[in-house]
Amino acid sequence: MENLRSRLKFGSKVEDVKLRRRKSQLYSSCSNVLICLTSTGVLSVTVFCVVFRLINCLLVQTSFVPDEYWQSLEVSHRMVFKYPFWETPVTEGTAGIRGFSYPLLFAFLYKILQFISYDSVQLLIWLPRILQSLLASFADVKFFFLLQTLENPDVARWTFFCHMCSWFTWFCCTRTLTNSMEATITTLALSYFPLPGSKTHSSKKYLALVALAVIIRPTAVIVWFPLLLYHFWQEDNKLRLITHHYIPTGTLAVVTSTAIDCFFYEKWTPVQFNFLKFNILHGVADFYGSHPWHWYLTQGFAVVIGPHLPLFLHGCMLAFKRYKILLAAVVWTIAVYSVLPHKEFRFIYPVLPFCMVFCGISLAHLKSWRRPAAAVLLSANLIPALYTGLIHQRGTLDVMNHLQPLCDVGNVSTTRPQPDVFFLMPCHSTPFYSHIHCPIKMRFLECPPDLGEEAYVDEAERFYEEPLLWFRTSFPYKSSLPTHLIMFDVLEKEISVFLEGNNFVRAAKIFHTHFPEGRVGGSIFIYERH
Repeated sequence: MENLRSRLKFGSKVEDVKLRRRKSQLYSSCSNVLICLTSTGVLSVTVFCVVFRLINCLLVQTSFVPDEYWQSLEVSHRMVFKYPFWETPVTEGTAGIRGFSYPLLFAFLYKILQFISYDSVQLLIWLPRILQSLLASFADVKFFFLLQTLENPDVARWTFFCHMCSWFTWFCCTRTLTNSMEATITTLALSYFPLPGSKTHSSKKYLALVALAVIIRPTAVIVWFPLLLYHFWQEDNKLRLITHHYIPTGTLAVVTSTAIDCFFYEKWTPVQFNFLKFNILHGVADFYGSHPWHWYLTQGFAVVIGPHLPLFLHGCMLAFKRYKILLAAVVWTIAVYSVLPHKEFRFIYPVLPFCMVFCGISLAHLKSWRRPAAAVLLSANLIPALYTGLIHQRGTLDVMNHLQPLCDVGNVSTTRPQPDVFFLMPCHSTPFYSHIHCPIKMRFLECPPDLGEEAYVDEAERFYEEPLLWFRTSFPYKSSLPTHLIMFDVLEKEISVFLEGNNFVRAAKIFHTHFPEGRVGGSIFIYERH
């Protein structure tokens, strides 16, 4: 008892109590969350994202859509290396509805390779994709640190996990698609957007990034329209926002992009205006196919978000009030694209990071079940990611590897004709000179969009209607026949008479897909004339 009294005895002199200083960041005083992050933490996240996306890049060896080559690498290759030399018919590019800003990025890479004489075909193929991967990894890092400011560390980690294991992000983000760059820039812009609770917002930075996204792909304005309205509504000084941010940023973007496009088109070409005029008013996009209005609701969105869908729906119920502007942007984007007849999965890809915010909140909310749920989520995404990245639709890239030896013209016997390759496939099925990198003669069935001609039928359609008649009219003399024909297996039987009569022999069979559809077969054949 005396011991207890002595411990509780009060006196005038109080000894200072020395507390052990904790090293944990949770107990450190810091006014800014980003400053609290140690350099080791920033470095580790950055290294992880870079390595992850580079592996991602190497494990995506398939084709998705023609635009990943024909609106980027093919344009860049022609800008720098100036071939093919022969005339090409009117296409989307010469109609002035595709800008040069995005291909200019890769043209800069190609020019450096040309200058140092390292312009090998493999570097021309892989360097643009590696650059796209590095940009995607930078966006991943910024997204992670945004989440750290918006949520507690636990929710931030699970949201980042959801983002990194998305099969569709894996499938798309390292491709040289304008949609991939749009999604990357959208993620970067989101990190500076004035979301509730964000400590990294900057009007100048996010508006500059939004303007860049619109320059690269004008439809980016669809995603950002509700977000821009939200910012305007929340801003106290609305006049200053318009005069000091909206107008200067928009004007600079339009002037810069128009100057670039006019320089390369060599005439006055307002690409953003032409894009809207041809695709929206004239319905040129319908030329490439149309879907019912409910396609995104019944198929498109479910495929893009994939196994994350249950988590997304659950997260919307949990965080509707907190992140209603992000949900509004998702709903708005899907609604607008549903009105347009031409629909593709990649069009709604830029809103996928918005969806991951809700998925992460849902996963963190599962408490004891979240680790099993995360394991199931990872496994369910891993299968489609690897299958679509390594197997599905790889033939159109592999066939270009088979054709590369034709570039070694010096080894071709003088008694044999120079290589002349014709692709008897739906137009733009394969890459072109960016994946060959030598000026051998190559042709394909043309399908320029209908720009207003009456009774318009493109060359590809005329060929598929009557292949044998097309051959007779296109090649009246045997001397004009190509040396190599590239086709899907579904066409072989229909033109077998022509092949046998002109001494074409199958030289290679290349796997393409397990799911042939219409004019796209499961395998690709290379026929050589003897």
